[in-house]
Amino acid sequence: MSEMTDKSHPSAKAPQKTMLNLGNLPPKLKPEAMKAAASSYPRTPSRVNPNQPPWPAYRGYHEYSFAHATMGVRLPTILGKAIDDVWKTLNQESEEDRIVDLVNCIHRMEDLMADLQNNAKLRPIVDDGAGDVALWNKEIAKFFRGKDFMNAPWLFAEAYKYRRLRESFSLSKYWVDYDVFFRQKCDTFSRSNQAVFELSTRFSEPAVNEPNLSEEARLEKKKLLFLELTQVCLWGNSTDLSLLIDMTEEDIKKLQSTGGDHLAATEKNILGNDLHKLADYVLTIKDGRVDFVLDNAGFELYCDLVYADWLIQSGTCKQVIFHGKKIPWFVSDVTKKDWDWLLNSCVYGQLFGEAKDEEMDSLRTLGHRWKQYEKEGKWRYEAHPFWCTGYTFWDLHSEAPDLFQYLSESDLVIFKGDLNHRKLTYDCHAPLDTPFNQAIGPLASESGAPYVCSLRTIKSDVVVGIPSGVGEKLDEEEPGWKISGKYAVVLLSEGQPGTKPQWSS
Repeated sequence: MSEMTDKSHPSAKAPQKTMLNLGNLPPKLKPEAMKAAASSYPRTPSRVNPNQPPWPAYRGYHEYSFAHATMGVRLPTILGKAIDDVWKTLNQESEEDRIVDLVNCIHRMEDLMADLQNNAKLRPIVDDGAGDVALWNKEIAKFFRGKDFMNAPWLFAEAYKYRRLRESFSLSKYWVDYDVFFRQKCDTFSRSNQAVFELSTRFSEPAVNEPNLSEEARLEKKKLLFLELTQVCLWGNSTDLSLLIDMTEEDIKKLQSTGGDHLAATEKNILGNDLHKLADYVLTIKDGRVDFVLDNAGFELYCDLVYADWLIQSGTCKQVIFHGKKIPWFVSDVTKKDWDWLLNSCVYGQLFGEAKDEEMDSLRTLGHRWKQYEKEGKWRYEAHPFWCTGYTFWDLHSEAPDLFQYLSESDLVIFKGDLNHRKLTYDCHAPLDTPFNQAIGPLASESGAPYVCSLRTIKSDVVVGIPSGVGEKLDEEEPGWKISGKYAVVLLSEGQPGTKPQWSS
């Protein structure tokens, strides 16, 4: 048997630090130089492409950026842990054919690790029969021929790494659907019991019409609930889940004077804040359709489902579409397996050993209702191949026109999380006060563009849509603010709804 089956082999350990062979890379660009060159940006649309975003791209050799830490340390460490996960699985297997097949998967993961550590050039994706191969290889050939992991734009290089990881298994016989991150994703949910039950006990019973409330009070309660739930969806379990249930008209009137302070306490770290503008728009939707472009599995997905349940119960939506990933992606992104696991765990699981009977009953009630939504078509999970390509969402209308047209039929498309925000904004060094609708390009300006909202906790360099001076002050006072996860944005683009995409009949 190969040395690859030796558990003490270095491939089975997550590397502590990776030394990169950077080769002859361009020199580090100093902030002063970037400011001096600012007059030539943004590039005109005809000059924008995946290797030349509107503003300068973040690249792995930029030592001042989070891209450098990601490409140099985080990605090799993630890959090392993924290899460790495969070893755990291999040690549980007994059939030789399956074991040998999995060892070959480890060989391919080892090749990817070597390419990362040696800063290899980006080779084409091997044809594994998946529908995205042509998209990947077209982009590599057209824009990244000769580029390597460190001098290609960070967003593309990082996505490419995850597609290569997929290739490690898609070329196998028995392990095509293997997810090296599945154990981690399940664990995040099972460790969130307090917040899980706080939400389930509050929302397990369907919303009922309250005849004792005036129409004005009902609308105010609906708006306040929406504001709270949107922040739950934004922050996950870091938020105060003090949701506004069972309120009298007098309570609501009091909140009209004190609620501003209450919401301001949780809003203070939302630097670009269209939350109230979003709420006012959502209150105009009746029996509509909202789409979620999902981010993380586990507890974050659970929060998304509670949010979507309320959209159905409140009469805002008659249908919610959830867009996930076809393959394991950026460690924690939602796949269909993660979706099915969460819904079934709510109904059948025993993840929370110390839970009270009434808590488990409330969780099962939610799970049953969510599965019924799925059966009735009120909820749909979809996974278009475009979400797992190296293209940003600026190219969605040209590279996936079917998906763009489908999204154009939605009343609101909510993009969750940091990666989706990076893809919306081309992940480039745009000025901090760049308007959101300018930063997302065609997804705001193209005919048929829907209302688009980004709910994003800031965990990487690109930041747009915040007031002038705010980011500069944080640069001085909290140099790591862009990657701390302490701050967020809720940004809304009104798009071009009501106009058909140009290619639509």
